[in-house]
Amino acid sequence: MKRSVLLGLFVTASLMASTSFAAEDLCAVNLKTIENAKAQIPPEMTEQVMDSVKSAKADQAKGTKEGTDDCIAETNQTIQDLKNASKGGK
Repeated sequence: MKRSVLLGLFVTASLMASTSFAAEDLCAVNLKTIENAKAQIPPEMTEQVMDSVKSAKADQAKGTKEGTDDCIAETNQTIQDLKNASKGGK
């Protein structure tokens, strides 16, 4: 019985920890994606993208779940804007 309880606690703790690490990784991956796309950023969007990256890095630096979520939302929107700009604004 004790083994089952300990195993359950271990599994639960592992699952809870893995989701927070995955979220932090998604923020970092999105920032890297934007960094890699710098050469393809239209000149009229450069300032907007740099402001977005600065905001996302500030959110990431908070080290909280809310900050990570804000970073992911900010970077996802920026990546979507870049994709739309490359399609001609469609």
